[in-house]
Amino acid sequence: MFSVYKTHYKALYIKLVDLSRNIFFYKKTQLKDNFETRINLIFIHLSLILIIFKEKNKNNFPQDIFDNIFLNIEYHIRELGYGDVAVNKKMKTLLQIFYDILLKIRGSNGKKNSINISLIANYLEPQSDDKGQLINDLVNYFDEFYNFCFELDNNNMLKGKINFKYL
Repeated sequence: MFSVYKTHYKALYIKLVDLSRNIFFYKKTQLKDNFETRINLIFIHLSLILIIFKEKNKNNFPQDIFDNIFLNIEYHIRELGYGDVAVNKKMKTLLQIFYDILLKIRGSNGKKNSINISLIANYLEPQSDDKGQLINDLVNYFDEFYNFCFELDNNNMLKGKINFKYL
């Protein structure tokens, strides 16, 4: 169920959900297919989009779209059966995770335009013995996603017109 709050802003959220469901994450990199992993994938994709938007545009990211994304996440948590108090607590935790990702996603190894490997390892844990290689695969994916989105028009990103295909 999607929120009725400004439904014309839901395109980016739908695209973020679609990106988080990419079979690459669950077959190739062997991530757990659960709510937390998908939310972290949404947050990483959104963080990269916000960074690109800021780098390319002097204007701020539209607050309505940002609010709508988190409102939809809240509705999905409610659908999982959480009560009002638990939803508020969960949303507070998720917002802390989101801002941690947003602030630390770039520039971990001295290069400005690189993905923070330790952040990816912290929030996305492959279920395999070869975690190092799988984390590198995830970092390569997000580097490619960043480069792809950087070439897009900001308005197309806001409308969810991100036709990114990896491998």
